Amino acid sequence: MWLLIFLVCVLIWAAGTYWYLFIKPSPFSVQSVRPPGPLELDQRKRDKVLKQGFTKEKIPKDLDAIIIGSGIGGMTAAATMAKVGKKVLVLEQHDVAGGCCHTFTEKGFEFDVGLHYFGQLHENGLLKVAFDQITEGQLEFVELKQHFDSIIIGDNEERRDYAILSGKTEMERNLKKQFPDDVEAVEEFFKLMKVTARHVALLGILKLIPKWLALFLLKSGIADYFSSIFRLSESNATEVNNRLTSNKDLHLVLSYFFYGVPPKDSSCMINALMLHHFKRGAYYPKGGASQIPFHITKVIQKYGGSVLVRAPVSRILVDKKGAAYGVTVRKGDEHVEVRAPIIISNCGIFNTFQKLLPPEIQVKPEIQSRLDMLRPGKASFLLFSGFDATEEELDIVSTSIWLFKSNDMDGMMDEFFGMSKDEAPENIPMMLLTFPSAKDPTSQIRHPGKSCMTILTMVNYEWFEEWKDTRVRKRGDDYFNYKMRFANHLFDWACKHFPKLREKLVYQEAATPLTNTHYLSCNRGAIYSADHNLGRFYSEAMARNRCDTPVKNLYLSGQDMFSCGIAGALHGGLLCASTILNYRVYIDLMLVKKKLKWKKAKETANLAKQKKQ
Repeated sequence: MWLLIFLVCVLIWAAGTYWYLFIKPSPFSVQSVRPPGPLELDQRKRDKVLKQGFTKEKIPKDLDAIIIGSGIGGMTAAATMAKVGKKVLVLEQHDVAGGCCHTFTEKGFEFDVGLHYFGQLHENGLLKVAFDQITEGQLEFVELKQHFDSIIIGDNEERRDYAILSGKTEMERNLKKQFPDDVEAVEEFFKLMKVTARHVALLGILKLIPKWLALFLLKSGIADYFSSIFRLSESNATEVNNRLTSNKDLHLVLSYFFYGVPPKDSSCMINALMLHHFKRGAYYPKGGASQIPFHITKVIQKYGGSVLVRAPVSRILVDKKGAAYGVTVRKGDEHVEVRAPIIISNCGIFNTFQKLLPPEIQVKPEIQSRLDMLRPGKASFLLFSGFDATEEELDIVSTSIWLFKSNDMDGMMDEFFGMSKDEAPENIPMMLLTFPSAKDPTSQIRHPGKSCMTILTMVNYEWFEEWKDTRVRKRGDDYFNYKMRFANHLFDWACKHFPKLREKLVYQEAATPLTNTHYLSCNRGAIYSADHNLGRFYSEAMARNRCDTPVKNLYLSGQDMFSCGIAGALHGGLLCASTILNYRVYIDLMLVKKKLKWKKAKETANLAKQKKQ
């Protein structure tokens, strides 16, 4: 009798598992991907997709979810849900969709505001498969030159240049060649990279399994038996680098991606993942960064949803039982109420909990405990420059240039961020210099005879805080003169490396933390959102910082859910969709990836057969 009951239970479990894995409707499939269509060059047609203004009449009926913010995290969650039949509405406060993936055009120059390049887009790579699914194959990427990054330390006779190459074996081999006395250190770091890349998914799983189970596995030590990733995520980059080598230049090269946190306060796992991200190549969207929101929006529209701009959300509506049920959108002097059973915020945990929730909800202990897990990120300063000249005339390159005053990353950052407001502009210790027009082969078709440059560095929000209550473009001469001190120093530094820039400069605009806050709704001007300090990546913090929130029906998406950057935000969107749908989104992606690999292997085998015949 008991054996029969046991067999029935096993049968029910097996049938349920089979239905869940193979029959339940999936958002992703090989069949949904189509060959990419021609590049849309008609700006009016593009604006109809990316600049659909908010009105009451454009709100879809019977909404299943509202997404606040059209950054890649929110758009990924929206597209994934749309593809399983959910009717979604994405609300964007700016006048164009895309968040940090949007572009702006001034005087014939097109600038990307947050996307510089990204990796893991090789054939059948997981990120490539994900982008193909949420755009249904319409987004194309250009692979950049193998020498995708240059790191320059010091100046004049003290200058040292290091080339970073992509390639499964070339990246490591090239670093060994440049650091012949530290071959063992490079080998050990690449072993660490391999472990982090293979096992980082386990940290994502912590966010998807029941929280009690995740905490049990961590506190009991069981998780450590499965992987060293849980210890690596809690190890600071400086300590790991010091164990590998005493070579300060190599220390910097292993931690050169700056995001506002010195290596001594950052996770070695994140730095290793960032370098590994480009191991199989660096890529740029063909047609520019705005191609990403353009094609995702069309997928959302295809399934009955909408992406509406000029739609600033002023409040998340919460009922007496503590459940979110809608939002209010400011439309002129009117506040329009929009309702849905699911609310997703992609505008950052601080904006969500400290600005959009009702005051009586903000002060609740469970909300404050979530906020205490993270701290505000460091602000960014960007300089956009346009030139009336081609890539060849300026001698510029598609390679991104990372410039550092010295090889002491910890010391440089501590000293700079400890400076007074007046000292800072002429003492910037590091910057990223990139030429988007040199990365995109369609740039000269779309903007003939023109080139553009973007410079990024990190700054303290407090240096600009005195102007936070002034209006955009009307902040006064003191503000303009102060921001131009930063801009002039950055531009002069760039001209040392590309001397032809100065005489061809015809347009320039500096974006301060206040600019980022106004146009991108970045908390305190931080385009990378919450701080990437070591405490954020402790395993227990990762398990607790998940997409569901103490407010029923309210979910979080984007960079704060995993890590910074386009890839990090996209994974934040996938984690959010997985949580809401209670569905194995990542398993679906892996199955699609496997099918594509089998298909490729079959095609290769058939081709080999034909050659033999």
